[in-house]
Amino acid sequence: MKRRMINSLLGVVLVMVVVFCVPLALFEKRTIESAAQDQAGAEAVRLLGIVENRIAAGEPVNGSVLRGQVTDGLYAEVRLPGREVIRIGTPPTGGSPLRAVETGGRGESVLVDHSRQDVDHEIGTMLLMLGVVALLAVQAAVALAVWQANRLARPLNDLAETAERLGSGDPRPRDRRYGAPELDRVAEVLDSSAERIARMLTAERRLAADASHQLRTPLTALSMRLEEIIATEDPETVKEEAAIALGQVERLTDVVQRLLTNQRDPRTGSAVIFDLDEVVKQQAEEWRPALRGAGRHLVIEGLHGLEAVGTPGAVAQVLATLIENSLMHGDGTVVVSTRIRGSSAVVEVEDQGPGVPPELGARVFERTVSGRNSTGIGLAVARDLAEADGGRLELLSQRPPVFALFLGRPVEER
Repeated sequence: MKRRMINSLLGVVLVMVVVFCVPLALFEKRTIESAAQDQAGAEAVRLLGIVENRIAAGEPVNGSVLRGQVTDGLYAEVRLPGREVIRIGTPPTGGSPLRAVETGGRGESVLVDHSRQDVDHEIGTMLLMLGVVALLAVQAAVALAVWQANRLARPLNDLAETAERLGSGDPRPRDRRYGAPELDRVAEVLDSSAERIARMLTAERRLAADASHQLRTPLTALSMRLEEIIATEDPETVKEEAAIALGQVERLTDVVQRLLTNQRDPRTGSAVIFDLDEVVKQQAEEWRPALRGAGRHLVIEGLHGLEAVGTPGAVAQVLATLIENSLMHGDGTVVVSTRIRGSSAVVEVEDQGPGVPPELGARVFERTVSGRNSTGIGLAVARDLAEADGGRLELLSQRPPVFALFLGRPVEER
């Protein structure tokens, strides 16, 4: 591209030089010749006037008198009737001279020659000056073309590098502008694409992290049910555990569907009125075996018969996250209590463990923030699930740890 730009600009300049210099050279050549011819004519008229005046005054007319009257570089001949020709100056050489002849009323005449060699020398000097100007113009054009080509090539190379970085998975926008509207437009589009790609990659990584965390809990519960089935030989127990496992599979399917739906549109919700006791009881049954295995207990307290507005699967997932956190990071009995606060139905999960470190506080809901060397994703995902249906998840107490899930209630019950 640089070579094309240089060649194009150089070609344009050469054409302009030819179009401008050739007519100018012809015009200047004619001007120089015309000026030389006019000089010879004017000299002949002046010299004839001097001769006529001296003849009229009766003064002598000879070479010694007229020699000082002729401009240097010109050759003149004065012819008087009956006398020898008076020659002044050196006859010109180097081609036919530019000649002017003037004749007086008494038969006298004056011939003046302007040397062709002098005219040709002046024309050559003019052509040399034009050539130098043309050469300087070409050199300036080449320098300008090289500068302009480099000026445009650098942004293009930079844009190509940006596009290559985007293709290699580095979506950081560079926010560079180059002072050219077209190039700046391309840079803006690339930066916008980089931001979109960055958001898409962030969303994909977040989906992967959320999926790994949200699927782990129901898979763990399902694994415990299958272990119960393997450990028992009682057909009734097997049937009961299989039914529970089937319900967990359905909830697992719901988790997957909810993940995909939230990935397409995080605001999408399927809030309904549901029985809060049923969700709390179901989660208690799923996590009691794991707590018993750790020598701990889970109890349910508070009001019964509460109805709430939300997505049962999402609420179950939030409660599962809170109970799992109590199992992993807490101690003692896990208490799940339900109550009413204002227009909200509240589910609290509390244990007797060391609680949330003081330096963390409410930051436990931020992604990657954890005080127990875990992923730091669970509570962040739980808060997102709660807010998706218009609820909220809060930390009421750091020690002992008390997490509260606030859900809307049906209007008729308020």
